[in-house]
Amino acid sequence: MVAAALAVAVPGGTAMAAAPDRPASATPAAVRASAAPAFRLVEIPLKDGTVLKADVFTPAAGTPGADRNGRYPLVAQPASWGQNDLEYVAQGRKLAADGYVAVTYTVRGFWGSGGQIDVAGPKDVGDISAVIDWSLAHTPADPDRVGMVGLSLGGGLTLMGAAFDPRVKAVASLSGWADLTDALYSGQTRHLQAAGLLAAVQTPTGRRSPEFARTLSDLYADRDMPRVIQWAHTRSPATYVDRINAHGTAVFLANAWGDSIFNPGQMTSFYRRLTVPKRLELRPGDHATQELTSLLGLPNATWTSARQWLDHYLKGSGSSGGARQGVELEVRSGGEHENYQDWRAVGSRTERLRLGRPDSHGVGTLGAAGEAGWSRRVAGGIDSGADGGIAELSGTLDQVIGLPPMVVVPLLPRSSAAIWQSAPYAKGLRLRGAARLHTTVTASTPKGSAFAYLYDVNALGVGKLISHAPQSWSGRQPGHAFPLDVTLFPTAYDLPAGHRLALVLDTADPLYGGSTPRGSSVAFGSPADGPAELALPVR
Repeated sequence: MVAAALAVAVPGGTAMAAAPDRPASATPAAVRASAAPAFRLVEIPLKDGTVLKADVFTPAAGTPGADRNGRYPLVAQPASWGQNDLEYVAQGRKLAADGYVAVTYTVRGFWGSGGQIDVAGPKDVGDISAVIDWSLAHTPADPDRVGMVGLSLGGGLTLMGAAFDPRVKAVASLSGWADLTDALYSGQTRHLQAAGLLAAVQTPTGRRSPEFARTLSDLYADRDMPRVIQWAHTRSPATYVDRINAHGTAVFLANAWGDSIFNPGQMTSFYRRLTVPKRLELRPGDHATQELTSLLGLPNATWTSARQWLDHYLKGSGSSGGARQGVELEVRSGGEHENYQDWRAVGSRTERLRLGRPDSHGVGTLGAAGEAGWSRRVAGGIDSGADGGIAELSGTLDQVIGLPPMVVVPLLPRSSAAIWQSAPYAKGLRLRGAARLHTTVTASTPKGSAFAYLYDVNALGVGKLISHAPQSWSGRQPGHAFPLDVTLFPTAYDLPAGHRLALVLDTADPLYGGSTPRGSSVAFGSPADGPAELALPVR
């Protein structure tokens, strides 16, 4: 559907290669200034007989950016999941107008491209180099100035290209992934709603390989998970970060705070491991929603930053902002932009809040001091109503109208939810980074899942979700306590003055494939030798 909309954005289709009408007296300089980039649809044959559908934008004659041999920097653009090569038409034309050869291709297994879906496996990685080879042979592309940019699946592939093809000098990964294992199985918990959404998009647009079909089936059934993890591990740029560092590829990363498919925690971890020129931008939104307007040819901050990055590292030009490394955050609750030298500088201190003994109403205190030696039991496998939201929808609503998932905290059922609440913060609180929870669990069954939610609660008890995360366990002895540590997904959120923080724990969430059986029980505790605590990164 997105690709179809973008196809309409191609002014005149292949006629874009023709120069517009002009007066007979027009000067050559005027002709060059008014000429449109050339556009053509092509097929790229691969060694295994597969053919990739692609389109090519070439700068008009006289466009600045060529070297002495008339060659322009190349930007290869793998299409995103379920989309085809017409996805980036608007951006491809802009790149060509700015002096790039832009080659967009439909990833194997989707639409008109041959083969079967490989999900950034060895075949997809080989295709990246094959597309670059073809581009260097069939376009005026400069082999010394090769870059990549991609969205979603394309974003992951750009990072794999940086790892496996040393010709790639700069990449921009937009709503991509660094760790596919984390995306599918963070906190040892299956991300079923995200996987189901990807499968739903793929079904009418692509052809599953037997390996991919088996992986999805095993993920849904919670079967042979070590094999699923290994499959994802080989398709994770984080596995090959040493290769990227060795190549010296300049890496630009952009993701959304509420990305329900590729959570931002994996990107911040990957960013920290990079030693190359690097930049990370995080904004409110869900998967690929922050880049959407760019695909329609409208102004878009993320794509503007990506093009500035390419300008600097492929052309040695562009604004000073394009060369700036570090981290840029857009605060979810206010829209302010903050810049930091590195991710370590995002949170300036840690505020530690103890989880106090729950009272007769089932609510404990969340504060600097709290009595240990307690346990709070809930029914297992029952959704309390505190949830991480709906894939693609919740993060989008937060981005567009500032409406994340909400609950009325006093109405949450105490039978299935454990709740702790702070006193009002008179001056508010600036949360920056990933909160960490430590508690103990005593379960009646060997395996289970817990879900932690952090809320911004107003005077009426209405809570807006700040962050959450799942954490599962297995092989535990029933009735014996064990420590449980949960790292919530990172965020940038300003708690308003007079509001409270609320921490809610339960054992089921529709976003995930939880493993706590119905009819079981789970108790969260705070022993004297390891008190339950919530660590908040703040400024």
